[in-house]
Amino acid sequence: MNEQSKTTVSRRAFMGGAAAMAASTIMSRYALAGPGGGGASKPNSKFNGVQIGAITYSFRGMPSTAEDLLKYLVQCGLSSVELMGEPVEQFAGVPAGGRGRPRGQASEEQKKTQRQGPEEQLKWRLSVSMDKYQALRKLYNDAGVNIYIVKFGSIGDAGMTDGEIDYYFNAAKALGAKGITRELSEEAAQRLGPFADKHKIMIGFHNHTKITPTTYDGPILSYGKYLGLNFDVGHYLAGTSESPIPIIQKHHDRILSLHLKDRKTNNGPNVPFGQGDTPVAAILQLMKKEKWTFPADIELEYKVPEGSDAVAEVTKCVQFCKEALA
Repeated sequence: MNEQSKTTVSRRAFMGGAAAMAASTIMSRYALAGPGGGGASKPNSKFNGVQIGAITYSFRGMPSTAEDLLKYLVQCGLSSVELMGEPVEQFAGVPAGGRGRPRGQASEEQKKTQRQGPEEQLKWRLSVSMDKYQALRKLYNDAGVNIYIVKFGSIGDAGMTDGEIDYYFNAAKALGAKGITRELSEEAAQRLGPFADKHKIMIGFHNHTKITPTTYDGPILSYGKYLGLNFDVGHYLAGTSESPIPIIQKHHDRILSLHLKDRKTNNGPNVPFGQGDTPVAAILQLMKKEKWTFPADIELEYKVPEGSDAVAEVTKCVQFCKEALA
């Protein structure tokens, strides 16, 4: 692609020995740090003005309490995060839900539990204090990590009450988040636009591969000033076989964040940074040049190599970004 050829950075070169050595250095620096940093210096993943972060979905194969996730972020040297909503609510004390169906013939008691779980959660959301969310914000901030985004993936779904929508926005405020992310949906945009404008918290719509270069030229962003993009550059490239850079340039003023991953064209696989067709380095250099302040959040979706783990692989991705922005 033309945008890729412009970059002076060799993306493939980053994934060699130098990146692995740097990843090891960063990890050892934070390996013994507890949730509060344990005396180690706080992480800083803003490189030449570009904020690099991660979505905690990247650590889905590991223990994932809010405290666990904070430890991983600090070990990776990350100072910004898109935090998945489930561990956030668990930290705040949400009742266990009735998700999933029991195997085999469900008993009446199991059916009752399935019905009661969501009802109890709704009652809790409509009455819970924001104190726990403020405490979680402090825990992360004290360790040097800013909760820039929280993903409440069901916000705005059909049947959700106004009170529950307000709860999610209030929780995001208490966390200090600038925005909430969910999947792309025009119906949800219509519902959430007035709420986002009222609360002055952005909704960022995340895309998978079913997106076109003209998706955001339609009415989806017209339902509120605080509706925007949680633009996944790897999924976009895989689904369209086109560079995501023109979309970033066109809609930069409505972007809440980017999701960084490297994929191949024609719905190709996720691969380590520098081994695919996504112009990750060129995107970061453009952000640096234009002084855009939205974060670029790593989303680890390639297969973790044997003998490694998500923390080590995310750390390699952080180093790739740092090198690209040097």
